[in-house]
Amino acid sequence: MPTPVVMPQLGESVVEGKIVRWLKQEGERVQRFEPLLEVETDKVTTEVTAPEEGTLLKIYFPEGTTLKAGTLIAMLGQPGEPVPERPYRIGHGGEIEPLAEIPIAPAPAPAPPTPSPAPEPTPTARREGGPRISPVVAKMAAEYGIDLSKIPGTGEGGRVTKKDLLAYIERMRLQPVGAPATREAELPPWEQPGTGELFRPTEEVLQAAPAPAAPPAPAPAPPSPAAPAMPYEIIPLTSIRRAIAEHMVRSKHTSPHVTTVFEVDMGRVMAHYEANRAAFEREGVRLTLTPYFIMAAVAALKAYPIVNSTWTEEGIRVYKVYHIGLAVSLGEEGLVVPVLRNADAYSLIGLARAVQDLVERARQRRLKPEEIQGGTFTITNHGVSGSLFATPIIHQPQCAIMGVGRVHKRPVVLETPQGDVLAIRPMVYLTLTFDHRIIDGAQADAFMSKVKAVLENWA
Repeated sequence: MPTPVVMPQLGESVVEGKIVRWLKQEGERVQRFEPLLEVETDKVTTEVTAPEEGTLLKIYFPEGTTLKAGTLIAMLGQPGEPVPERPYRIGHGGEIEPLAEIPIAPAPAPAPPTPSPAPEPTPTARREGGPRISPVVAKMAAEYGIDLSKIPGTGEGGRVTKKDLLAYIERMRLQPVGAPATREAELPPWEQPGTGELFRPTEEVLQAAPAPAAPPAPAPAPPSPAAPAMPYEIIPLTSIRRAIAEHMVRSKHTSPHVTTVFEVDMGRVMAHYEANRAAFEREGVRLTLTPYFIMAAVAALKAYPIVNSTWTEEGIRVYKVYHIGLAVSLGEEGLVVPVLRNADAYSLIGLARAVQDLVERARQRRLKPEEIQGGTFTITNHGVSGSLFATPIIHQPQCAIMGVGRVHKRPVVLETPQGDVLAIRPMVYLTLTFDHRIIDGAQADAFMSKVKAVLENWA
């Protein structure tokens, strides 16, 4: 009997998943628990394995399709066994629910059409009812908003030349503001340029002369050049990027964020790190500074339990366990926060091994859904990318997050029994962003003072 493969429920609050990649194709033989496909939710990307051994008889949905949990996505069985033609959904009670419509993978959005440039005027362009004009003249007239029919042309057949147009523009420039533009051809003979006082018409001539034409309306002002279109591209939003955006906005809307900054001398920690790094590597463990910060944070959480809490309408819920979230960058895709459970139960080498495993599997998209849930306090080491200090956003529903900057050597003043001295020390800025509904400044500073003391007095 064929075995159905359905979209799994990847977490309590996860109601759908996206098929990222099929690892097997129809007709291929698969073993039990062998990976069939990769599924992405708004929290994690994970592999879905085969529930039984058999042949992949049918795939119902292509890559890129987003489906609700419980939807039939494939069938396993023996070659020749009949399978349903259409997928369905399995409800909470195990009942079969037909799909009202079949989801399809979203097609890539077509690129917007490139607007055709306006055609350049050609030598065959004409003034309306007039002779041909050159492309240069047509372009200049368009730029200045000039009606070429109002300019007497001196070219062949009355054609307006570039010289005619430039002369007209110059006259417009010299003309007083508000005065109507005139043309030499519209002036009476005695007012033509160069006639001076040589000819004055008699009263009879004036009476016989035709009435002057009404002055033409002022030429319209040149149109303002349109703002150039800015080139851009659309980067499609991944499920992870959408989830990060929604979570960050919700966090800022949920809790009043306050950040306190502490400076820590890492001299003792760096000495211990350099002395033990090689020994850890012989055990197959890569030692980083993150385990030191975890141990210091756990010690401070035990001393000030209110920081290991969350806000609820019934009151502040203070946790008795220490599940530490670690922000891990996934490059351009965003970040994920796997949770190291019961961090207080580990030694330094145990923490180093656990951190290495979580980080590697996070970057390989092999985390399980339960490994990114249930944290009580989060640490983000933004210093790995060179940042000195930052103000991280709280990972809801927790009440605080500690930011770790880059450890760098710089001159500091040290107090000694002999007086103040200037020394070069490896220093780091640590920040605590906290929910001001739960924690006040004095409590936050006491917590960070404990973290500072643990690190600066490392045995």
